[in-house]
Amino acid sequence: MASIHYNSWMEQYKMPFGAAKKGTEITIGLFVSIIENPRVELLIHKDGEDSESSYLLNEKESHFYQTNFTPETEGLYFYYFKISSQDNGEQITYFYGAAYDGFGGEGRISKRDELFLYQLTCFEKDLVPSKWYASANFYQIFPDRFFNGNENEYITGRKKNSFIYATKEDTPYYIKDNTGAVVRWDFFGGNLQGIIKKIPYLKQLGITGVYLNPIFLATTNHRYDTNDFMRIDPMLGNENDFKELLDKLHSAGIHIILDGVFNHVGKDSLYFNARNLYYDSSQGAAQNVNSPYYSWFKFYHYPDEYASWWGVKDLPEVDKENTSYQQYIYGEDNSVLAKWTSMGVDGWRLDVADELPENFIKGIKNNLSEYQEEKVLLGEVWEDASNKIAHEKRRHYVSGNELDGVMNYPQRKCILDLLVNNRQRSIYEIARELMSLRENYPHNFYFNSLNNLGTHDTERILTILENDIRKLKVAWDLLYMLPGVPCIYYGDEVGMTGGKDPLNRGFYPWNKENTIVLNYVKQCIKRRKETEVLQKGDLIVGASMYCFSIIRYNQESIGIYVVNISEESRNLDEEEFTWYHDNDNLGEFIHTEFGNQNLTPYEGQWRILKRP
Repeated sequence: MASIHYNSWMEQYKMPFGAAKKGTEITIGLFVSIIENPRVELLIHKDGEDSESSYLLNEKESHFYQTNFTPETEGLYFYYFKISSQDNGEQITYFYGAAYDGFGGEGRISKRDELFLYQLTCFEKDLVPSKWYASANFYQIFPDRFFNGNENEYITGRKKNSFIYATKEDTPYYIKDNTGAVVRWDFFGGNLQGIIKKIPYLKQLGITGVYLNPIFLATTNHRYDTNDFMRIDPMLGNENDFKELLDKLHSAGIHIILDGVFNHVGKDSLYFNARNLYYDSSQGAAQNVNSPYYSWFKFYHYPDEYASWWGVKDLPEVDKENTSYQQYIYGEDNSVLAKWTSMGVDGWRLDVADELPENFIKGIKNNLSEYQEEKVLLGEVWEDASNKIAHEKRRHYVSGNELDGVMNYPQRKCILDLLVNNRQRSIYEIARELMSLRENYPHNFYFNSLNNLGTHDTERILTILENDIRKLKVAWDLLYMLPGVPCIYYGDEVGMTGGKDPLNRGFYPWNKENTIVLNYVKQCIKRRKETEVLQKGDLIVGASMYCFSIIRYNQESIGIYVVNISEESRNLDEEEFTWYHDNDNLGEFIHTEFGNQNLTPYEGQWRILKRP
């Protein structure tokens, strides 16, 4: 049987590691033995193209073959190997590609029609690392559910067809009609003054960045149905409150990112105005075909049938190719971005980024690049952003011309897959996916990932882990040990629970916090803030049958974390680890540092070492 080996995570087989800038020479090597006088070829094609390019690998050392190629244009490239030889006059051909899971690393021999291809990401330009963002510790606030800072908790800007909870301990609840549509929106009364008054809490926690769910005028409590992009929702306060919030956050050393919901608006918005609830009948595309906003929307039957987000009639979809709308959102003057970013907003998170055309995202990116201060542009993407396909089109989020980073939902899934009781994947498979993300993303894009354990769109992490505090602590360990920018969904740090929306959006339990969880999270944040290798160090992942390990490293230091992911104690010396991307054999430090130690179930161990 032929012996063929390749590993895209090891320097001896591929240099440089991971994604490459266009015009970079890539060196590829393959080990081939037990085959007489083989012809070794690298077959590679550009994404979307049928034709393949063939590169002949020459023998550099005994049984080791090598070639170089240079991708000249940005995009994805897919490759595999073809090894052929003559055996007693008979042509024998082997194909070698990625493993069955489609991730990088060690591959396998396969039939041609069963072959998985390796991915090479080629990007247009390097992102300039942010001076503040990459080392930040973020906190996500759902404004209505955080704190009411008004005197006597008075609530301003009360809305039609809504109700306000009697106590802050009430369970979030939607009142729906017989079609399932929400007909009464619920509010707790959190506002901008409430965030201002809790800045000391954020400082004490160690937070240096805040991501706010939408704050502009809307009908609902979540405010993803914008009624007016140019107005702060009166229930949250006014423009002066927002300016005060910006000033006081910045004075406290805390940056702020806003939620940009530009794919759709509310059906009762200034722009659409389906029911004349808030605006007169002369305004809005659904009331007046001469409205300046009429061209923003696609009507199938005027005015009651129109394009909407996922068919949700409450959310009319806006034509992002419309030049008038583009200028309104990101034009140089009098645009949404110009108004709020000029006030001092430090960045934007784009809601449903995969619904936005790429030229629209580039327009936003170009707008933000005009500011002298660093502005960060993040996207809501739930999958691997390097190879995402949306509306039958490959996206180029990682090119360097669009997003600076994405919300790291794939990494969140890996953390959960490690910890849930009915784990469907082995520790090895989960480790491979984590390393594949590192390989597929350009370096700076990867380190700009906004990492989370939960958001307003997910169940609470403690609920998913069935209230197991041991596993919750491990989840926090992993969030703060893995590369990227950690972000806490408000209340997770004090053990809030809650299922799917709306149960995941309860009011923060002030004075009723789980202090065990809170103190543990503070330790995680403090460790990361004080340890440069946990902010910028590269990644090695290790897996055994029962244990999982992370190594972060740079030229000076090594950060090691290991945890037993089972219900029985494990002797570390008896665990045989497989290491991914360990070119310097740093995985040996696991046994050196922890020796014959027994690891109790779900108790993480960590070390920060000086590199020899």
